[in-house]
Amino acid sequence: MTTTEISQKPTFWYTVNLITFYEDTFLLNLIDSHCHLNFNQFKSDRELVLARATEAGITCFINPAVDLTTSREALALAHRYPNVYAAVGFHPYSADKVNDETLAILADIAQDENVVAIGEIGLDFYRDRTSKSDQYRAFESQLTLAQNLDLPVIIHQRDAAEDTMSILKTTEVSKTSAVLHAYSGNIAVEEVVSLGFYMGIGGPITFKNAKGFPDIVATIPLNRLIVETDSPFLSPHPLRGKRNEPE
Repeated sequence: MTTTEISQKPTFWYTVNLITFYEDTFLLNLIDSHCHLNFNQFKSDRELVLARATEAGITCFINPAVDLTTSREALALAHRYPNVYAAVGFHPYSADKVNDETLAILADIAQDENVVAIGEIGLDFYRDRTSKSDQYRAFESQLTLAQNLDLPVIIHQRDAAEDTMSILKTTEVSKTSAVLHAYSGNIAVEEVVSLGFYMGIGGPITFKNAKGFPDIVATIPLNRLIVETDSPFLSPHPLRGKRNEPE
């Protein structure tokens, strides 16, 4: 059996490991399911970053957006690089920018064949940057958009676990599926799995203050666990605080 190649848009963007066996060994191709390659931190050496990641075995990259500008940027990168795909949407900190006009523009962008998800979207009550009412409205309207376009969603939630899950349970997003980006263990694994969702794990599992988190991650079924870097953020220990890369 030969190594599986990703030669076209993944049917399921959340597929993160394609394992094939050759004699007594296996080869693992990885997808970074969440990396912000369009951000300024990569402006000066993006080509080198992608080359290093490819050399390290990363075969595909999902680039989520946080607003309209970054949605367009993510799509531009997806058009430029054959193994980069875009997710488009409004982060909760951009929720006040969501209205009928911007949603229509987002819907148009999302229909490009290089867009594989709506995201990152959700709720974030950690900092008071946008009102809860704006966040609820933006989150729900983008979930509806994802359902209409039959696209999965990338969920960002911080200090908003109960409200996030309540909204997800009252929608039909389970028909297209979702990943809980930067899963931290504050939502029970069993609850996430019961909805058919996925959990994205990255650098925080290595942090010194992540007591008990590795044990929680160990209980996630392998077919519900995906890998992500959130580059350029969330570098693993001992590189915490430095620019993260998808490798």
